[in-house]
Amino acid sequence: MLCVTNLLLHDINTPKVYHDNSLLKDVLDYTDDDRFDVILMNPPYGGNEKEGVKSHFPSDLASSETADLFMSVIMYRLKQDGRAAVILPDGFLFGTDNAKVAIKKKLLHEFNLHTVIRMPHSVFAPYTSITTNILFFDKTGATKET
Repeated sequence: MLCVTNLLLHDINTPKVYHDNSLLKDVLDYTDDDRFDVILMNPPYGGNEKEGVKSHFPSDLASSETADLFMSVIMYRLKQDGRAAVILPDGFLFGTDNAKVAIKKKLLHEFNLHTVIRMPHSVFAPYTSITTNILFFDKTGATKET
């Protein structure tokens, strides 16, 4: 409801909003028609998906952490020369498990992660105390400087 209201307030009178779980489609099956020029997202984090969801991702990127999975989906759905801004918890940036490391390698080698903004600790208070960051990147080549 909040999404549709926001779109209507911005003069998008016939919004196309699909109620679905975007983690249930195999990321390798995305076509050019499934990709976007701009992605802005504050994915759910702190949660875990069921084991079956991991099968929709390459084995090195498979994780049960929702933030990791959404980050992978974002990278697969961004068009060439597209840009993204994503709010992610510290756990994504500083985690060292295999999937997090593989996702960050993909991000740095295939995308230009040009800006990271560290958000104040209380930015989402009182809803959560999780420290977050905004990652700004584009699909124009590998990261050279952040």
